[in-house]
Amino acid sequence: MADVTIQMRENGPFLVTGPAKVLDHQGGEFDLGGKETLALCRCGATKNGPFCDGSHKECGFTSAETAG
Repeated sequence: MADVTIQMRENGPFLVTGPAKVLDHQGGEFDLGGKETLALCRCGATKNGPFCDGSHKECGFTSAETAG
């Protein structure tokens, strides 16, 4: 089984790499079009939720958490 990696981009989205599923609150699966890399919104301003559409650049979202 391949690994999935989730990386927090500074002032941006969660970048998910690897074979993953994205499910809605009812268990419905989003069509990822076969992509194995996707960006999930962290700022809450996207118009394409739960996926990032770049809105973090316009809304002033900042976040730079580090592990450790």
